[in-house]
Amino acid sequence: MSEPERPAYPEPVRYPAVVLVTGAAAGMGAEHARALARRGSHVHLADVADCAPVVREITDAGGRATAHRLDVTDSAAWHTVTDAVRRTCGRLDGLVNNAGISRRLRFMDTTEEVWDRVLRINLTGAFLGIRASAPLMRDSGGGAIVNISSISGQIGYFSPSYSASKWGLTGLSKSAAGELAPWNIRVNSLHPGLVATGLLAGSDAFVAGATRSIPAGRPAEPAEITDAVLFLLSDRSAYMTGSEVTLDGGLVSNGLYHRILDDAEGAL
Repeated sequence: MSEPERPAYPEPVRYPAVVLVTGAAAGMGAEHARALARRGSHVHLADVADCAPVVREITDAGGRATAHRLDVTDSAAWHTVTDAVRRTCGRLDGLVNNAGISRRLRFMDTTEEVWDRVLRINLTGAFLGIRASAPLMRDSGGGAIVNISSISGQIGYFSPSYSASKWGLTGLSKSAAGELAPWNIRVNSLHPGLVATGLLAGSDAFVAGATRSIPAGRPAEPAEITDAVLFLLSDRSAYMTGSEVTLDGGLVSNGLYHRILDDAEGAL
């Protein structure tokens, strides 16, 4: 029996109809929102800062977007936002937990206040978001959640609050993936390494040192991180859940020996 004829080209990629992105007033969150809007998603942008300028940019370009004020550490605020999404769109198909902060403080310089604040925003915020969003995603037939972690959630990073929050986010993603699978909700964590954004401004020595350890020889471009977010939200990753996606130019897998070999070149 001959095999069934297959189309010459794959079906078009399907992206979620309605997506909520946190930390979306600027930076990578805004880039994720713009990219989703260009692909037809109605994007709900949420932040403690004003998302209106990015929303205007999206709608002026013909996209659909809505702004929300959201403190991710506030459980009631999360429910206010998801209730608004339900009222305006009737569904939610994707969530990007992008909001986060970093404090580059070494272990003994990290105060209890810094520790609590970083974990509250980076980890508890994502937990509250998943808990508030999952019932609406279930009622929508399922969906995809992308938690923006970091390679600091895979290695022993020098800043304990940031590293602990990102390791926690890795574990949270895996726990949620198992619990929410019966609701057809996928949960994955994305682990960027060094990314060329404004957050690196004023850290030239840190960036130069880190770049020397990257086998690819450069930081990631923001669009490369957005491409991974789009993939994890799309139907192209339909069988992925509980996974860690690392985008770091080989830093975690080979960075140590890459740097050792560079430093020892000519001595081997």
